[in-house]
This record gives sequence, C-alpha cells and structure tokens, in this order.
Amino acid sequence: MRRFTKDDAAAYLPLVSLSEVVRFTGEKALSSTDEVLQLLEARQLRDYELHGYGRMACIEKATGQLIGFSGLKYLDDIDQTDVGYRFLPAVWGKGYATESSAAIMGVQAKQFGLKRIIGLVEPANLGSVQVLRKLGLRYERRFAVQGHGELDLYAIRFGSGT
Repeated sequence: MRRFTKDDAAAYLPLVSLSEVVRFTGEKALSSTDEVLQLLEARQLRDYELHGYGRMACIEKATGQLIGFSGLKYLDDIDQTDVGYRFLPAVWGKGYATESSAAIMGVQAKQFGLKRIIGLVEPANLGSVQVLRKLGLRYERRFAVQGHGELDLYAIRFGSGT
C-alpha cells in the first residue's frame, strides 16, 4: 500500500467507471482520466495534505498493478473518520479489503489518536458489510447521508475501554 499520486489516474479509472464497482457508492461513474485526476486531487491528495491520512493505493505484489484502494477518510460533514475500500472485480473475494483495512486502521488509529472509526455501507452491499464485521465494526444505526440515501453506520472504538 502507498499514497496515491497524480500518475495513478489511468490505473484508477476502472475503480470509478465500472458499473459493478460503483454500484453501491452512490457516485456517478467517471469516463476519463482527466475526471479521475480531478477526483484524486480533490479527495486523496487533499486528504493527505489536510489530515495526514486518506485512502491508499493497493498494489498487487505479483503484478505491480493498482487493484484498488483502502484506508481512512475524514468526513467533514459528520465529523467522523470512515474506513473505506474499493477493489477491481478480478480480485474480489481474496481478502484484500479486510487485510489492507485492518492494517491501516491499527496503525493510523494509534498514529493520529483516533478514538472511533466508522464504516458507512448500503444495506444491500453484503460483501462490504461482511468486511466491516471482520474488521470489528458493529452496527449502530441507519444513517441518512445527503446524496446517498440511507446507509448503515458501523463503528469501532479505540483506546481505553475498548
């Protein structure tokens, strides 16, 4: 895993353009590397600068190819840190989302003094729900998110009393 760079735009495109990948994201599929570059600048690269952390590029060791992303994102509108992941269909079911997210959560919760991490998921996205549960997050409530409809909010606490 590593931080994203602007050079990742072309490899990132399938993560935001394939219908089966964006199905549960509530986002419009993108169609060009220019759009992806703008997205990377507005999200990942901005998050690194503002918060010190953000979603990380996941690179498959065997091929050296970008296969997805995983990591934490501070959500300004609800003042929470969210764990998120997205991978190419070719690698679904290999445990990459759970493995990468667990590593990031453990290190960054301590590094940044995070006491709580949430996961927002569409209830129908059973694969993602399963990953959140494997990571130790527990269902708290249904949560209305502007522009995304209703999502289930899962959470885990870190530090004393966990």
